[in-house]
Amino acid sequence: MTEHHPVPQSGSEPTRVVEVERKYDVDDDTTLPDWVGLPGVEAVSAGEVRELDARYLDTADAELSRAGVALRRRTGGPDAGWHIKGPREGDGRLEIGWPLGDDDSVPDAVTEALSRWTTGRLTPLARIENNRVAYLLTGPHGVIAEFVDDRVSATDLRHDVRREWREWEFELGPAAPADAAGRDALFTAVEKAIFTVGGREAASGSKLARALGF
Repeated sequence: MTEHHPVPQSGSEPTRVVEVERKYDVDDDTTLPDWVGLPGVEAVSAGEVRELDARYLDTADAELSRAGVALRRRTGGPDAGWHIKGPREGDGRLEIGWPLGDDDSVPDAVTEALSRWTTGRLTPLARIENNRVAYLLTGPHGVIAEFVDDRVSATDLRHDVRREWREWEFELGPAAPADAAGRDALFTAVEKAIFTVGGREAASGSKLARALGF
């Protein structure tokens, strides 16, 4: 379940979020799932359009990528800012975030947090532009999950290769089941709804990996 923890560091207070999500590949014309009967879900919000633009950086020898870590600066949406996404553990991944600065330079607090993986010079790796439509699935105790429909245009900046695709993400919210059995039951119902309309398990583990051809 997603958790937010403010953590003081180098004069800033980054957010710490454990994202628990699953991703799915879909075709351009795949219809949205029907969430009727999803455990605990009583309502689905109208879609909120978000225009996201993320720039990813890494060292020349890809120290961050090899460690399963991603660094990005993203504009647009409710969590615009600098983000470090840590190595994935099952369905979960730790994300640490800082607000945007006055320019594109990497803030000192971000550089310090990255030092456990690299102190090397960071250069542009990829740009990912995303037209996102986000839906909140709510129950009696709040947001159970956020479902997003993403249409992605990505550029591998080191090889000047552009790729486009559509994908879905289903991320657990603060009112999602806290126990493993409850989460498994929810994801089982989610995937039944997604696979029914033609969705598939994601072939790539992240947008960045897919942008780079992995």
